[in-house]
Order: sequence, then C-alpha cells, then structure tokens
Amino acid sequence: MKIQQRMSFHFTYQLIFYALLIVAITLVACIIYFQSMTSHEIRRNFPVGALQLIAQEAYSKDGTIQISPEWTKLIEDKEMWLQVVSPEGEVINAVNTTPKHALPTSYSIAQLVEIQETRALGTYAVHTHLNFAFHDPLLYMLGYQSPELEQLVAWFDAYGQQGMVQSGAVPLLDRRLRETGSYLQVITPSSHTVQEIGDEAYLQKAYRPLDILAIQQSPGNYDTNIVTHRDKSSGMTWILYTPIAEGGPLKHPGMDTATRGLIWFSGLILLLAVPVSIWHGYRYGQPLILFAGWFERMGLGQYDQVLTAKDKRKIFRRNGTMRIRYKLFKEVIESFYQMTHQLAQTEKERKRLEKDQGEWMSGISHDLRTPLATIQGYGYMLESLPEQWSREEMRIMGSTIREKGDYMLELISDFSMIHQLKQGDAIMELREMDLVELVRDSVLKYVNDATMSEYQFHYIGEERPLLIQADGTWIQRLMDNLLSNAVKHNPPGVTVTVSIGRMNGKACIRVIDNGQGMDEDTLHHLFTRYYRGTNTEESTVGSGLGMSIAKTIVEAHGGEIHVQSKVRQGTKIEIILPC
Repeated sequence: MKIQQRMSFHFTYQLIFYALLIVAITLVACIIYFQSMTSHEIRRNFPVGALQLIAQEAYSKDGTIQISPEWTKLIEDKEMWLQVVSPEGEVINAVNTTPKHALPTSYSIAQLVEIQETRALGTYAVHTHLNFAFHDPLLYMLGYQSPELEQLVAWFDAYGQQGMVQSGAVPLLDRRLRETGSYLQVITPSSHTVQEIGDEAYLQKAYRPLDILAIQQSPGNYDTNIVTHRDKSSGMTWILYTPIAEGGPLKHPGMDTATRGLIWFSGLILLLAVPVSIWHGYRYGQPLILFAGWFERMGLGQYDQVLTAKDKRKIFRRNGTMRIRYKLFKEVIESFYQMTHQLAQTEKERKRLEKDQGEWMSGISHDLRTPLATIQGYGYMLESLPEQWSREEMRIMGSTIREKGDYMLELISDFSMIHQLKQGDAIMELREMDLVELVRDSVLKYVNDATMSEYQFHYIGEERPLLIQADGTWIQRLMDNLLSNAVKHNPPGVTVTVSIGRMNGKACIRVIDNGQGMDEDTLHHLFTRYYRGTNTEESTVGSGLGMSIAKTIVEAHGGEIHVQSKVRQGTKIEIILPC
C-alpha cells in the first residue's frame, strides 16, 4: 500500500505538470492561430474591421465609455482619430483629436447623415460603426487623412466644370494618373459612366456597382483602393482607383500582448521541464538499471551475489539508511532480498531432493537387482542340468522365483501408485462414505485370514456412522498398507489395535502395535524417501514405499498422518481426516 501511494503521488504530480505544459502549449498555439486569423481579418478589412473590434472591446467605467490602451496606441501610431458619439450627437469619448484636426464636439442629424453617405468629414476619410452593446446605441467614427481623397478633391477643384473634367485638362490629368497607375471614372446620378481617364488596365477588371461598395468595406480582399467625391450641385460622382501599396501585417494589440505573455510562460515551463525530465530519467533509470543487473545474476543462478557490494553502496548510506532516490522502491528491494533468499533455499532443496532421489533410485535398483539375480541364477541352473535336481529342490527353486517375482510386482505396483497419486484430484472420486464400516471391514479381513493366525488384531470403534468425503478404494489401500506393515516388520505374536473415533470435529484412525518399533533415523526418513530401515537382510519384505504411499493418500484427502515409535516399544500411527 505504501509503494502504491508513493508511486501514485509521484506520477500524479508529474502528470499534472506535463498536462499543464501541454495545456499551455495548446493555448499558445490556439492564441497564435486566432491572432493570425484576427490579424488577417483586420488587414483584410482595415480600417473597417479594426473599428468593429474597437467597438466590441469597448467597456463602460464610471458611466463613461473606455477604449483599450492598445487600440489607443494603434490609432495614434496610424495618425488616425476616433470619436464615440452618443444618441444626442455629443462626443462622449475621443482618441487623438488634437486641435489641429479641428473636429466638432457634437453633430447634428444632417452632419451624421452626410458622413454616413459620403464617408468623409472635410478632408478626412471616415468609417462609422453603430454599436448596440450598451443601453443606448453609440456611433463610433474612425477618421484618417487620405492622400488619395485630398488629391481627388484638389483635382475636382482645379479641373472640374459642371461636375466633369474640363476637356482641355484631360491630357494633363491622364498623364498624371498613368504615372501613379491610377484611374478616374466620372458617373452620373443614374450610374452611367461619362468619362474614363488614366490606366486602361482598370477597364479589364470591369467593377460592378456592388464591387465598389465591397472594395470600400473590405479593401484587403482587392488590389485596388477607391475614394469618391460627389458634386452636390451637379450630382456627378468622381471615383478614383489607385493601387494598394504593400504594407506590413496588422496585428490585434490585445492578442499580441497575450501571445507574448503566454510564449514567455510556455518557454519558462519548457526550461523547467528540461531539468525535471533529466532528474526524472536519472531517478527512475538508475534503479531500473540496478534491477536489470539483479535479474541477470538471478538468471545465472547467482542468488548469493544478486546484490553486490557496489550495489549496496549505491542503495545504502554508511549508517545503513536507504538513499532518497531508492526509497520509492523500498518494498521492491526488500522483496528482491526475500525472493533471492527463497530462491537460494529452493536451490538447496532441489539439490537435496536430487541427492535423495539418487539414493532412492539406488536403493530401488539394488532391491530389483537382488531378486533378479536370484531368479536369473535359478533360471541358469534349471536350464543347464534340470535332470540333476530333485523334485523337492525344484519346488524350492520355483517357490523362491515366485516370491522374488511377487516382490518385484509389488515394487512396480507401488511405483505406479505413486505416479497416480501425484496427479491428485484427477484420480480421486470423492463420495460420502461411512469410515467406521470401512475400517471395521479392513480389520476383519486380517482377523479372518488364516495366514495371520499368529498375529492378534483388535478393533475399537463407534457403532454410529462416521461420514466423510473420500475415495473408498484409496482409503482401503491406506488401511492395507498400515496393517500389512504392522505384520511384515514385526515378529509373530504382535498385537495390532485399530481404533476409530472423533477428535476436534475430525475423524481419527489409530493403528497401534507392540512390536519392535523404529529407531530415530528410520522414523525421520519414514515418509521423505524410499527407505526400509536398517534391516537389509529382509530385502524382500515390502517395497519400502508403503508409508510414502500412505502419507500421499492421506494428504490427497486433506488429512494428516503422525507416527510415534521407539525401539522395542511398538509403533503408534495416527491419521486425521476431515469429516
């Protein structure tokens, strides 16, 4: 739980940090994109687009309309002026309206209508925008000096006659228009063109009436600038077409400031992210490299060398405490210690089992070799000179061969049984059975066996059933092993007592004899390996696997088996099975 909390904390705050970094970069990218779009729009519709943004971003403070300082600076840099007119015609806010501009401080209805129609105020070109963002409508007027308009008015005053260009002045005006790549068109109130002077390239463009308005509203969409002057007396309108001079890109002042701030902020985060990333890689890379070395040595089986002296110096200080960079992996390192210790113990146990297995197989090979040698010897004797042996001698030979063969069959049968028991539940067919009846029948089989007349068998048990979940065939084999061992390893006259009952809610079977008993060495190895005690003279008395089989059967049924024995004091075997 501790390592989970630490890992969660470390990776959570790092995730938050990198998430903020990504968000900041995304915001910068979005702002740059929107700034580009806004700047393009301002450029395309300047100054109409700029006037709309000024009106949208204006705010009220203490009952007065305030303009953003960034827009104020842009207006001053462009040598323009701005006025905000109230519904009553009063100018309630102004930017860059110095006395040299000689602008009125209030407007009549006629003046406002004329400005709207002519888009001019004296020698100034004027763009207007009516905004309804506040309680009352406000008119924003953006004016600027237009050299083209001034030139057009000067030409009208110098060459105009009854609203048209004097015929004598046409060559001079045509030459001047061509020098600047300009074009002059004079139209009647009914929109008929009566004069065209200047560069004929404009004739190919063939502007329609609506195109004229579009050029005035969005000059950035065209390569031509248009100014107009209307003669009130004749109703004639002069339209001057001039090429648009290339200029630098116009930017939204507020967006530009925000972008610079965010770029600085993102750059600072990136600068912080570099050392954090280096620290992050060093912090988590070093332990991983260390663990990789451990795994490599573990793969080579060097369990006692998993943590070298050099590794210990890296992980622990001289006072034995763990260094900070490894504290996050404290539980992992401790688990490595435990795992290597367990693997070392497992390796030792494996070697011990291999040794025991070798001894076990050596013993079995010896016991198989002994009866086989006897059988082989008698076989040679019978094969070479059968007529030399009497009937009694041949009977003895045949009896000996049979006994040796029976012993070998029993040994092979026990091997097969051990192999089956290793499969566990695959061969077990558990069903409900009465253990009292099974044990009593097992004892009665030996009591009624005439060959066992020299041994005494007693049964002590309850009359009521004792039900367990078990495989009857294997429990029967268990009882046969225990009772046959009591007979095989004890001299005639031994008394074998079998009792059954309940103990702590479980079934308990006890097999007690008053025979020779076992020494400590025999008792210690009784279940662990192939072992038949120190009585090597009785090489054909049992396979030596009976008690190993008995223990495996008991454990397969979820039970326990315990043996108590002393030399010449008999043996007590206790089996406990779940009810």
